[in-house]
Amino acid sequence: MPTLEELWAAAYDPAVRRHLDYPGGSLVDGFDRFTREFHDRPALDFFGARTSFTELRRAVNQVAGRLYELGVRPGDYVALLMPTCPQHVIAFYAVLACGATVVEHNPLYTIRELTPLFGDHHAKMAIVWDASAHVLQELPDDVRPDTIISINMIKAMPLIKRLMLRLPIAKARQSRAQLSRPAPGTLTFAEQLKPSRPAPPIGVRPKGEDIALLLYTSGTTGTPKGVPLSHANLLACATQAIEWVTPLRPGHDVFLACLPLFHVFGCSLSMNAGLTDGAMLHLIPKPETGLILDAIKRCTPTMAIAVPPLFERIVDGAAERGVSLRGIQTGISGAMSLRGELIEKWEKATGGLLIEGYGLSECSPILTGNPVNKNRMAESIGVPFPDTEVRLADPEDSSKDVAFGEPGEILAKGPQIFSGYLNLPAGEPDGFYEGWFRTGDIAVADERGYLHIVDRMKEVVITGGFNVYPSEVETAMRYHDGIRDIAVVGLANELGVEEVVAAVVTVDGLLPDVDELRKSVKERLAAYKVPRRVYVVDELPRNEMGKVLRREVRSRLERRDFSDQLAKLNPKWRVQLDEIGPDVREWFSQAGDELQERLESSGQEMRERLENLDTNVRSWIEEEGSGLRERLEKMDLPTRLGIWRDQLLGKGSEKHEEDDAGQPDSEADDAREHSSEASEKSETSKEPEKQVAMKQDAEKQDAER
Repeated sequence: MPTLEELWAAAYDPAVRRHLDYPGGSLVDGFDRFTREFHDRPALDFFGARTSFTELRRAVNQVAGRLYELGVRPGDYVALLMPTCPQHVIAFYAVLACGATVVEHNPLYTIRELTPLFGDHHAKMAIVWDASAHVLQELPDDVRPDTIISINMIKAMPLIKRLMLRLPIAKARQSRAQLSRPAPGTLTFAEQLKPSRPAPPIGVRPKGEDIALLLYTSGTTGTPKGVPLSHANLLACATQAIEWVTPLRPGHDVFLACLPLFHVFGCSLSMNAGLTDGAMLHLIPKPETGLILDAIKRCTPTMAIAVPPLFERIVDGAAERGVSLRGIQTGISGAMSLRGELIEKWEKATGGLLIEGYGLSECSPILTGNPVNKNRMAESIGVPFPDTEVRLADPEDSSKDVAFGEPGEILAKGPQIFSGYLNLPAGEPDGFYEGWFRTGDIAVADERGYLHIVDRMKEVVITGGFNVYPSEVETAMRYHDGIRDIAVVGLANELGVEEVVAAVVTVDGLLPDVDELRKSVKERLAAYKVPRRVYVVDELPRNEMGKVLRREVRSRLERRDFSDQLAKLNPKWRVQLDEIGPDVREWFSQAGDELQERLESSGQEMRERLENLDTNVRSWIEEEGSGLRERLEKMDLPTRLGIWRDQLLGKGSEKHEEDDAGQPDSEADDAREHSSEASEKSETSKEPEKQVAMKQDAEKQDAER
């Protein structure tokens, strides 16, 4: 049988090499190369305003000279908080030209979100969208940047757009207020673009090993961590991407840059790789369908880099508005699984290809991808990129690889992978095992070697001693009519046992037929994987890339479940809770962040304990024989626990009629009878105990008198 490496090599497009030669130096050296080579080509398009590579180089040199005058030096951090716009591109390369490090942040972050981040990197300067400048100015004194430069996006627009925005009508005023706001107390970016300033001295130019970009992980599984990416990391990723996308024609391509540049996907692929290819970038400040289609009508892109929900909105919006997408040769999708129906719809509309890739911020970001040809596969992350080594390791023992066809954690090595987190607290895992980066994602290889993501390790639900992968359950539930979006998480029930639950967004906003839903899922999955509870929500929380935040979903469902339990309490208890409510809220507000950190840390400890318990249970199952697992699945322990729980709480058995469908009638009847007998015996045995307790209380009262 061929090895995984042999299967991966066979899956490569014939025009793609497995091992590449990489340019030396830094991104600044790369910037000099592509601005010279494509000097007469347009580099940026912003609402129709074009910037050539020569103009881009001139602007970067001018701003870099001014930043150096203001004191920016090698090793400094300069924070950028801007939408996707020409000023963002100019500022990015100008900071690097000073030998400093760019720190990218979402311009819509709040003071609460930014304070710990600035407290971590201590950027001495920030270049910020003027509509967000006030947030930085209100940061605590010990983390606020010394210098804040504000940018006005309107100044980068074509003259006709600027004139229209100045019209004395309500719509123009509203649009102007959304795009720009006064930022008193800041330096303006326009002032930094004034000519006749010398560029920074040649001695400050960075080297390949220097840190070019600092990003912070989304924090979906804990506190955000700083991810430093070197110039060599980002150059390697751009080189790999250009090699991988075979339809590219350097100097003739147009990239649709509709993902935010403050995210590694947009920064590394749309901007760095696009400009290295000599492409013109369609800069979209906000991923709205109308703005994207307007850009496509001005000049059809050859490459579109986005996420599945955005691809869906583009293709549907184009069909509604009669906009042709023909000519978009390649679509690169990431951040979440790409469905086969969407691939078919996109490729039919464009005549090109839509492929899925996979990566993380720590990998600059790409690790794997589907070949850009007809061999691409739906719902697969493809095969490793050039010079990228991948292992599928035992999640419990990273020194061992799993057997072929078994799920394992993705471990990787490659020139695009970072060297470690910034300011990592002592004792915290560094994310590596003997030089291999641990992604925390579980994947399985198929017979062709193509990898398929199963789920995040930290999001696996442990129920009844078995692991349940949320993505697997979500895929099974998507087939049910009326479900538009779904997220599956683990939630503890009244007995503290973790159960599989689902939050769904339905077409009509109503709860689907739970009986039919569970029945359809049971046809595809084992009974213990079927959600015990289903909640209808208006929408699912997502990050800026459109990825569902399961941690936030779980938190919302916990609050909702707690509210439901309170509503079922005896009215007398509810009155008492109402009376102490203000005191409890005041205490929580005083406890603040410290309490939240304690809860999160203890939650992680509890999850680790459950994982250890799961390991022990699995070992016991293996020792007891192969038939035991089948017998346990047939028993459907979560269903039985649900029945016993409801009887303990005095609920009717009719609620779990749908659960009984998953087991033989005799088993369900036995469970009810045993539970009923146990309850009767328990009540009978309690009577003498009550009498003894009453007698002891009376004697105690007499003694006190």
